[in-house]
Amino acid sequence: MFKPLRMQHVSLWVLRNDAPQASLLLATYGIFTPEKSEAWERDLPETPGDLYSEVFAEANTRLNKILDHFGPSPLAPEVAPENEKELTADIPEAPTLEQLQEWNAWLGELWNVASHCEEEKRHIQESIERNVSLLNSLEHFKTLDVDLGWLARPKRFLHTQIGTVPESSLARLRDALELSGFLIEVFDSHEGRVYAVAVGPVGKDREIHGALDAAGWQDITLEPELLSHPEKARESIEHVMEQLRQQDLSCDSRHHTKIGDVSQKLQVLRQGMALAEPYVRISAETLRARGGLAVITGWITERDVERMRQALNAKLEDRYVLQLRPPYVSELDSVPSAMRYPDWLGPFADLVRNYGIPRYGEFDPTWLFAISFALMFGMMFGDIGQGFVIGIIGLSLRGKARRFRSLFVAAGGSAMAFGFAYGSIFGFEDLIEPFWISPLHDPVRMLKLAVLWGIGFITVTQLLTIYNRMMSGIVSKALFDAGGVAGLLLYLGAVAIAYDLATTGEFGLGAALVTSLGLGAILVWNWLESSGPVAERLLTVVMESFESLIGFFANTLSFMRVAAFSINHVALALAVLTIAENMGSAGKIITHVVGNIVILVLEGAIVAIQVLRLEYYEGFSRFFSGGGRAFDPLMIKGKAGMSQNRHT
Repeated sequence: MFKPLRMQHVSLWVLRNDAPQASLLLATYGIFTPEKSEAWERDLPETPGDLYSEVFAEANTRLNKILDHFGPSPLAPEVAPENEKELTADIPEAPTLEQLQEWNAWLGELWNVASHCEEEKRHIQESIERNVSLLNSLEHFKTLDVDLGWLARPKRFLHTQIGTVPESSLARLRDALELSGFLIEVFDSHEGRVYAVAVGPVGKDREIHGALDAAGWQDITLEPELLSHPEKARESIEHVMEQLRQQDLSCDSRHHTKIGDVSQKLQVLRQGMALAEPYVRISAETLRARGGLAVITGWITERDVERMRQALNAKLEDRYVLQLRPPYVSELDSVPSAMRYPDWLGPFADLVRNYGIPRYGEFDPTWLFAISFALMFGMMFGDIGQGFVIGIIGLSLRGKARRFRSLFVAAGGSAMAFGFAYGSIFGFEDLIEPFWISPLHDPVRMLKLAVLWGIGFITVTQLLTIYNRMMSGIVSKALFDAGGVAGLLLYLGAVAIAYDLATTGEFGLGAALVTSLGLGAILVWNWLESSGPVAERLLTVVMESFESLIGFFANTLSFMRVAAFSINHVALALAVLTIAENMGSAGKIITHVVGNIVILVLEGAIVAIQVLRLEYYEGFSRFFSGGGRAFDPLMIKGKAGMSQNRHT
């Protein structure tokens, strides 16, 4: 519960021909993650899954193209038994290389047929789009009751020119053309430009080129389909488009008639490819062989070893050898971490993973984080009414946001609990008596409590640092470093001295001895760990030891923000109440509602960020490396949900 599950290293020896089935079996239950073994790489030079993987990759590419062509991809089969205790449930056979090659050949033939249809449909679609563009162009000529072909072609005595010109230049252009005996007739306008026909005598058309260019004239070239009366052209284009649509439907019909109904076979192949994929991953990540013998290496949680053994017995009988061992000390940094949490702890686990993943054997802070996050949020945002609203928002979350329901409910419940302690409900502090303390009326006491919380928090994180170092085998650092036992003695001794000075004006001998013992151990440790000239070592030791002492002091004072935000929360609510008092009855209600919404959204977000800051920088940074590797089990595609439930 407080650290990743215990792992066992697996070396599974099987016959080369049984390797695909063994891979499928391991993927069925989602309890094994493959990992390459350098030792077996040297002793077993062959990689028997290379050809299988190549055929799979080609077939899978073709299958995905075909599925895009035919529609949504069928889902992979539910091959894992619904009742996980039924370990002897029938497991499908893994596809052989010959089956993959047969599927690949069939998919190649199918894609050849499908691609011809795709190409034909692409040309049809391009033609439809071109005709749509022609219809859009024809819209500009709908007011002309004249054959556009006549306008476009050369004439013996009359010169006609079709184009567009900026509307602002039209009057100036009209005057210039009249000097050359030309008229200009406007038949449409669009986005500041007018569509017009310039008409004049043949022979003088060269005289108007300068005027047209100066006015920003742009000639319009009519496509062949438009060279008739606009209405006739429209009817012709629409008729062509209808024919194209019929061709598109006919293409689909001819295509399906030619290849038949392949949906059922495609679903079989999709499921078969899903069953082949585990062996492909095993081949890429771990599988080694020599002759007829192959080995699969990786990791499994200790609690799942017996389940895997029973499954192997049920499917492979005596055709395997299973070798298990705990991780070597030299492997601890690379051993995957498998964590299991109840569903409600999921959002807290996500926030922990945002910082990092626990290394194998390291303390998993998720439970501690969930408890301390809720408590600190409630301390800073204590209000019965606002906490209730946060809880209701959490319970109303749906879809993907539903995963964060427990986070909102925990934060809202904690805010309600501290609201009773503070005597606050929607900012009103005179409706109920405080069960414990009113932050604004006794800020000094609140600050003292915040500092005490910080001392307890840092002490716990220091103990966790010592634990993690001991588990990693760094015993000397766990004992004598500032992050170890020596640092804890220094911190607790300094806290005792500060308390004595604040209460009695002097400090006891015991606190001084504890502080001196911790500081002395840190000085000696830093001296032994440093190198160089004596003067340089001495300066380094003094500076690092002093930095440790100052760091403890600064980290403790950082928790005063817990009190500061609890006081700020009350002060902000009081400001809303003061503003509301100067309003009428309706304005008072509106002010209370809007003010509480602002507090919920704005201050609620700020408080959540501050809590995360304290968790990450004053907590995780002290004891949590976050450099672990997540347990990534081998699974059949489509079964990720099962693995998430087990190893989240």
